[in-house]
Amino acid sequence: MEFTRFGNTGLTVSKLGLGGAPLGGVYGQTDEAEVEQLIHEALDADINFIDTAPMYGDGESERRIGKALAGGRRNQVVLATKAVRSDRQYDYASTIQSVEQSLQRLQTDWIDLLQIHDVEYQPWETIIEETIPALQRLKEDGKIRYLGVTTRQLPLLMRYMKTGLFDSIQFYSRYMLIDHTAKDEVMPLAKEMGIGVINGSVLGMGVLADAPAHFLEEENQTDVARRLEMIKFLRTSEPKGLIEPAMRFSLSNPDIHVTLMGTASLRSLRKNISYCDGVSFNEEHRQELYRLFDKQKLFN
Repeated sequence: MEFTRFGNTGLTVSKLGLGGAPLGGVYGQTDEAEVEQLIHEALDADINFIDTAPMYGDGESERRIGKALAGGRRNQVVLATKAVRSDRQYDYASTIQSVEQSLQRLQTDWIDLLQIHDVEYQPWETIIEETIPALQRLKEDGKIRYLGVTTRQLPLLMRYMKTGLFDSIQFYSRYMLIDHTAKDEVMPLAKEMGIGVINGSVLGMGVLADAPAHFLEEENQTDVARRLEMIKFLRTSEPKGLIEPAMRFSLSNPDIHVTLMGTASLRSLRKNISYCDGVSFNEEHRQELYRLFDKQKLFN
């Protein structure tokens, strides 16, 4: 496993992190015992970053992670979750309540990284005047250590970054083989400010795993097909042959501190771990991807 410093937090994190959505059954039914086994195997492979959210399985992901860590492994993990939810209020009281409930489900006294989830769904004023003060109070109480913010909307993400209030950012499907727009402004700003960078959905909502999400809109389907044809030179001979280049593309970028994998499959976990071998993505191929999709955002 490869490790790096997480921005200015002082935390040392594994370059590969475990994403919590599949663990809560978001993408299909999962077996709780198998999920627990997967979490333990990830920890045994020195993965020390786990990212989840109350929204994943309506709390089920947090509950399962908490159960898996309860046997004495909590201290091995940089545990990240989120507040509140896109379908809930983000006011002061609900933010406090959300974090308290997360602590209970996770069976822990503290959360290492508490991220505001998908800030595009709430007014700027509410988050600045209600959500952030609530999280700062919880930080003063020792219940959370660091603050983060997440969204796929990069201009909005930069607006939050420039407040200087956040230790980390998380975007998704914005640094991958067919959309790398996060590298243009967001990642340089994060580096300048010492902000930790978490890269989610490097498989582009499943399209790079030949399993696109069911909600992919028709215009996206056409654009995705065009882009996939343009990168067929990267495809390996094995089934789902773009997964390895997609993972290596992110894992080998030094400005990305954690690349999240979303899986509830032990086979997939083991394959992803095998990519943490220090072998970099081909630099000529990286520059060709940068040229092919320069400033071309894929999903809205």
